[in-house]
Amino acid sequence: MDQQHMLVEVNSLKKYFPIRSGFFRTTSGYVKAVDDVSFGVREGETLGVVGESGCGKTTLGRCILRAIEPTQGEIGYRFDGEAIDIIGLSLKELRQLRPDMQMIFQDPYSSLNARMSVFDIIAEPLVIGGGKTRKQIVERVEELMGLVGLNAAYMRRYPHAFSGGQRQRIAIARSLATNPRFIVCDEPVSALDVSVRAQILNLLLDLQSQLNLTYLFITHDLSVIHHISHRVMVMYVGKIVEQAVTTELFRRPMHPYTEALLSAIPMPDPRQKLERIILPGEVANPAHPPSGCYFHPRCRYAQEICRVQAPELVEVAPGHFAACHFARELDLRGVVT
Repeated sequence: MDQQHMLVEVNSLKKYFPIRSGFFRTTSGYVKAVDDVSFGVREGETLGVVGESGCGKTTLGRCILRAIEPTQGEIGYRFDGEAIDIIGLSLKELRQLRPDMQMIFQDPYSSLNARMSVFDIIAEPLVIGGGKTRKQIVERVEELMGLVGLNAAYMRRYPHAFSGGQRQRIAIARSLATNPRFIVCDEPVSALDVSVRAQILNLLLDLQSQLNLTYLFITHDLSVIHHISHRVMVMYVGKIVEQAVTTELFRRPMHPYTEALLSAIPMPDPRQKLERIILPGEVANPAHPPSGCYFHPRCRYAQEICRVQAPELVEVAPGHFAACHFARELDLRGVVT
């Protein structure tokens, strides 16, 4: 992977949540929400993270921003020309880095304070950062509202006066207030009507082009991933099971879990029929994962080795990584894009 233009580098990241039980609340085990994950995000690209609910996508994004504290690992971030380990920063040092890294939350209804006007919501990061006059803040809010396609005349209104799509535009404007380079998009369109999703996705693409933004885009919708991402990372029970360039992953998946996810994508042409792969059972419990490959109880290609030995994430083809013992042998079905 090209190190020269790498903005974020994650190495062996883990986030374990303790399970406390009994009268004395002693730790009886751990939920392995993110379990030994390593990857990189190049400057100016969108890395899509996809998987079922509970696979650790959101926890991963919040760990990178240190919105929650990781249990172990390294998170390198290129800032002012040098690589900084985010985990090793003190709170004071982290505050200096915060303007460069922002987040867009999933639900535009709960992520905006109903008691604050649009102006106050967007201006809040600027006020906290300090160094700007009232006039400069007003001008910046007007500029941001125009950037996301909102009329600046509405800045004194409150969130309840706006639709879901407009609220998400307000949230995007807030995330852009400090001129960040890296944004974690945590399912930013999943709570919106289908008719509005494309507008928000196209807005994010336009903003990326204009401002040279880098996205970590978290979603469970592979059709969204195909539209916006340069590369895709598939997660299952806290681990990366496949990673590749988007077109390559859709055309030729190398992990059975990815094949099953692709089979669930609705086809735009009703004459096209794609056999849906229904996975048996439930997603593995991250507190008590199965032995060997975590996916083997649901995998139709599983062999004895899958039950006893966990596969490593290896480069099966140039730029295409998969954690499957039979990745080179299986001929899995993709989707024509």
